Amino acid sequence: MRSDNDTWDITTSVGSTALFVAAARALEADKPDSLAVDPFASVFCHAVGGRWAAVLDGEAPGDKLHTEFGTHFVNYQGARTRYFDDMFARATADGVRQIVILAAGLDSRAYRLPWPDDTVIFELDQPQVLDFKRRVLEGRGSRPGAERREVAVDLRDDWTGALRADGFDATRPAAFLAEGLMIYLPAAAQGDLFRGIDDLAAAGSHVGIEEGEPMPEPAYEAAKAAELAADDGEFFTLIYNERYARAADWFGERGWTAMPTPLATYLRTLARPLPDATSEAYPMVQSNTLVRAVKG
Repeated sequence: MRSDNDTWDITTSVGSTALFVAAARALEADKPDSLAVDPFASVFCHAVGGRWAAVLDGEAPGDKLHTEFGTHFVNYQGARTRYFDDMFARATADGVRQIVILAAGLDSRAYRLPWPDDTVIFELDQPQVLDFKRRVLEGRGSRPGAERREVAVDLRDDWTGALRADGFDATRPAAFLAEGLMIYLPAAAQGDLFRGIDDLAAAGSHVGIEEGEPMPEPAYEAAKAAELAADDGEFFTLIYNERYARAADWFGERGWTAMPTPLATYLRTLARPLPDATSEAYPMVQSNTLVRAVKG
């Protein structure tokens, strides 16, 4: 269960969700028609070992990622990865050279995407998560394609101050990413995050946000109780079933040009199948929206 000042490493609490997502990205990368190829996703999973290596090595056929739900979850992660990869390509084409990845987790874009000269990538997350990623990638001799700066900070704290202290220049445009983050923040912290991005963003800045529609409270409480009773992983016990504001509306009211794309629409565009209404994956796909915005 979450608390106001909880913390984690890569194998516990919120940190472990990054491994679930990395395993999905690794499975997507193995497809002949993959939407996005993250060669580091399997590296992280094998570094941890156990379930995460077994899922990728075909030794855990009953794992959730190999169920009907998992098929759609892997498609979702491939689509989400491509969407925000494209956002960064647009931002750098517009001359943006500061990249801010909020709750960076096991995001490997600093290592796998092509970056223009003079790009600086700021990765913000819990210190133990950043330490794990650095140890694994340095251990295999991997080097980022741009200057990478780790900002060890809890996003419920003064992350903007920590970012500035590490050299972020608020007079220059930046591209901010909040991918797979909002559901792990209470509404008040989501509002602080939006305001922090807006305050730091010079004209010409980009932002990418993934958001979900909160569940009806009775359904959320029932799902959380069922998860606890079954000891079936962690998700509903880790998320906050809250939303501060729709990102496209909030940023649009403050001079940003916002473009929301429902996940289901994007999957359809990419010719990936959608779950039917009886599927466990249906609420996930139908409730999520991917948002890009540019500050005028």
